[in-house]
Amino acid sequence: MAKLLVRLGMAVFGLLVIIPASQAMSIQKVVGPPGVEAWLVEDYTVPMIAMDFVFAGGAAQDPADKPGVANMLSSLLDEGAGAMKSAAFQKALDDRSISMSFDAGRDGFYGDLKTLSENRDEAFGLLAAALQAPRFDTEPVERIRAQIAASIKNDASDPQAAATLAVCAKAFPNHPYGRPLDGTSDSLAAISRDDLEAYRSHVFARDNLKVAIVGAISPKDATAMLARVFGPLPDRAQLTPVADIVPQAGIIAIDQPNPQTLIRFGGPGIKRNDPDFMAAYVVNHILGGGTMSSRLYTEVREKRGLAYTISTSLVTLAHADAFAGGTATRADRAPETIALIKDQIARFAAEGPTEAELAKAKSYMIGSYALRFDSSSKIARQILGIMVDNLGIDYVEKRNSLIEAISIDDARRAARRLFSEGTTMVATVGPAKTKTATAETSVPPQL
Repeated sequence: MAKLLVRLGMAVFGLLVIIPASQAMSIQKVVGPPGVEAWLVEDYTVPMIAMDFVFAGGAAQDPADKPGVANMLSSLLDEGAGAMKSAAFQKALDDRSISMSFDAGRDGFYGDLKTLSENRDEAFGLLAAALQAPRFDTEPVERIRAQIAASIKNDASDPQAAATLAVCAKAFPNHPYGRPLDGTSDSLAAISRDDLEAYRSHVFARDNLKVAIVGAISPKDATAMLARVFGPLPDRAQLTPVADIVPQAGIIAIDQPNPQTLIRFGGPGIKRNDPDFMAAYVVNHILGGGTMSSRLYTEVREKRGLAYTISTSLVTLAHADAFAGGTATRADRAPETIALIKDQIARFAAEGPTEAELAKAKSYMIGSYALRFDSSSKIARQILGIMVDNLGIDYVEKRNSLIEAISIDDARRAARRLFSEGTTMVATVGPAKTKTATAETSVPPQL
C-alpha cells in the first residue's frame, strides 16, 4: 500500500546534491544517550539536514491476532503530538517546510526527517514529540483507519497486491512474515488506541535504534539532537522473538479477469552475512537484476516477445532469505512464459555465468554505485541500510573492491547455491482459463 499522508515538504528536498562524486564521503560516529549511536556525514554545501532512522521490530512485532498495528501507527505519528492536535502539528511542519514521514517494514519501523538547518530546532522538537507523545485522537485515528480499509479493499482487485499477499501467506505460514502489513478488514477494525500505544512503548527504544544523519550539522549538535529526540525513550525494547524460517514452496493461481497474467516466482535465498552473498548479488544481476542486460530479459522479452519486462531480486529479511522475480504476459502465453523462466533458472544454476557476463556485470555495478549517493536523502538511506546490515562504517570504501574480487568460480558457486532449487514458488494472477495444469492452490480475488 502506498504510504498514507507522507509529507513531501519542499520539492527541493529531492534535489539535495551535497556530495560531489569526485569527493570522498567521510562517515563519522556520533554517540548520543546510552544505547544510541548515529553515523554522520557532515557537509555544509547546502544548509539542510536529512536524517533516517529505524527501530528494529517492524510489522513482525504486530500482535498475532491484529496485523496492521505498526502500519497504522506509522500513519498516525504526525497526526498530533504533545499539546498539538493534528491540524496544528501539520501546520507547524508546513510553515517551516519540514518533511517528516514514517513507515513500517517487515523487520523495522522507519522514520525520516528533512529540514532547513535554520529550522532544525523546530524540526527536532516536532520529531521528539511524535515519537515520545503521539496523541492518537479519535478523529485522525478513524480517518486513517478508513483510508487503510479502502486500501485493503482495493488490494483485493489489484494484481500485484493480490500476488504479494498470497505469496507471503503461502511462503511463510503461521509466521509474522505471512501476515499482511496493512492487516485485514477485521484486524484493522479491532485495533485500539491501547494497541497503538503498546506497540510504541515496546518497540521505540534506544537499544534497537539506528540513525543516519547527513548535512549541515556538527557532531556536537548532532549529539544534542540525539539526546533530545531519542534520549527519553526506554533503554531497552520489549520485542517478541521471531523464528527463522525458510520460504515454503507452492503454486498459486488467483482468478482475476485481467487482460494479462501477472507472474511472480522465487525460491530460497542466501543470508546477507554469508561469504557468498556478494557473489550471489552479482549473479542475480546477470540472471534478472540487470533488467535490459539480463539473461531473462533477453530470453523472455527480446527473443520471444512474451513480456515487456522481467526482473529478479534478492530478498534479505532478518529471519528469512529468498530470491524473487516477476513479469506479466498475455494470458494465453502464461504457461509458456513460466516454463521458459524455470528452464533458464535451471540452466543458470547448472552452468553459471560466462566470463564476459561476469565482467560486464561487475563493471556496471561498480560504475553505478556512486549514483546511490547523489543527494542527501539517498546518502542517509544508504548509510542506514549499511548500519542495519552490520556491514561496517568502512563499507562504502570497500564495497567496489569486494565486487571486483569476485572470480568466475565464486560466481558459479553462488549461482548453484542460489538457484539450484529452482522456482519453488510460482504465483499467477489472471483469467482462470490460463491456469497451469500444475496449479495446486486457487485463491479467490477477495483475500
